[in-house]
Amino acid sequence: NKILCFPRSFEYSQKNAVLVPAATLGVGGMLVFWLRSRHKIKTIEMGDGWWGSGERPLKGKEDESIRPFKIETSDKEIEDLHRRLEQVRYAPPLEGAAFHYGFNSNYLRKVVAYWRNQFDWRKQVEVLNKYPHFQTTIEGIDIHFIHVKPSYVPHGRAVQPLLMVHGWPGSFYEFYKIIPLLTEPARHGLNEGDVVFEVICPSIPGYGFSEAPHQKGFDTIATARIFHKLMNRLGFKQYYLQGGDWGSRITTNMAQMLPQSVKGLHLNVVFNIRQGLSRMISVMLGAYVPWLVGLTREDVRRMYPFIQKNIYEILRESGYLHIQATKPDTAGCGLNDSPVGLAAYILEKFSTWTDKSFLRKDDGGLESKYSLDELLTNVMIYWVTSSIVSSMRFYKENLSKDPRLAADARVGVYVPTGIAAFPQEIVHIPRVWAKEIFKNIITYSYMPRGGHFAAFEEPKLLAQDIMHFVRKAEQL
Repeated sequence: NKILCFPRSFEYSQKNAVLVPAATLGVGGMLVFWLRSRHKIKTIEMGDGWWGSGERPLKGKEDESIRPFKIETSDKEIEDLHRRLEQVRYAPPLEGAAFHYGFNSNYLRKVVAYWRNQFDWRKQVEVLNKYPHFQTTIEGIDIHFIHVKPSYVPHGRAVQPLLMVHGWPGSFYEFYKIIPLLTEPARHGLNEGDVVFEVICPSIPGYGFSEAPHQKGFDTIATARIFHKLMNRLGFKQYYLQGGDWGSRITTNMAQMLPQSVKGLHLNVVFNIRQGLSRMISVMLGAYVPWLVGLTREDVRRMYPFIQKNIYEILRESGYLHIQATKPDTAGCGLNDSPVGLAAYILEKFSTWTDKSFLRKDDGGLESKYSLDELLTNVMIYWVTSSIVSSMRFYKENLSKDPRLAADARVGVYVPTGIAAFPQEIVHIPRVWAKEIFKNIITYSYMPRGGHFAAFEEPKLLAQDIMHFVRKAEQL
């Protein structure tokens, strides 16, 4: 029997000799894969899209040419504007209302008188055309952008490409004051020796001179993909990003989509912050033992009393958002038809979002930070392009879905990130909260003054912070 068993046991041990190492290899392989997958950075799928009119053409490649573009006006356009301004009807404000009920119509009369009799749109068109404008077709729609290169680059210095993205109700024009500081820092007393930029400022599709999407569903992720395609088309493999308002979410999505293309991300407002029980505990403890939950004294100063600053003030400032995230076209009809209605709607944001205390001023504090020429030029970009309705629709496309199910909800940002926290921003996000999404914050600055429209309002402060961030990112 023993002799008969021997071949079997020999066969069995031979099988073992093969199976045990194979199993070990299999388990080991799975363990290595698991460990590696834990460290693999999750990204948003790039995907593709079509936003042109009708069905996507089956044949033929998209025209990838980059075409010079010029803003133009006409007597007819200006005469039509003047006629509408002359036919305005005002509703008298309540006594002592200031800007508490919205745009004060007594001050609106002054703005409209200036617009009709002194504002020179032809001159402002020349101002707008001082930087080189272009258009190119991406995913079926024409994308407008300005591209400004430095006039002089010192020997041996690298020029950093920087994509800057605006928000609502702003435009590419918000960056006109900051562009020279970034492209010619030495001429503006910002020459710290090593950082010079070429700046690309696109208009979000549906804003200003970028064609509006013709299909439903155009959100920040679609915008992020289009802007990556734009930078690629311009010949850039890697670049820096900067954004506030919608620009913040678009550039964040760009960093989540193609982190290998993004050298760094600089934001002047942060929105993508998760909620939950831990956040509630952090808020409750933050008022009494801020150090225990990672809040600084400055965070406490900006965030508390919490209910007033983070619930009441946000509810007061976000009525427009509820309209635009649900039925934008209804209110949009009136704004697209009346330049005075459009100006009141847009400029009210430039009042309160610049400084919350401007509610108490009869003129909304508008001319303390901006000139009427600057403010009305931004309004005119919406007026002459009839883009207010399509710009408002961006809220519906982005906010009508469950945010927890969005493609970017569970994707962190791993590229070097810089955050400039302006004290008059609508909401303050402390560094410790921002770190939940932005895993590699290399600069976080409490800015000394300024609000929501940072580049427009405090260009020098923002330029200095961008340079400080890029200098640090380049050393990594």
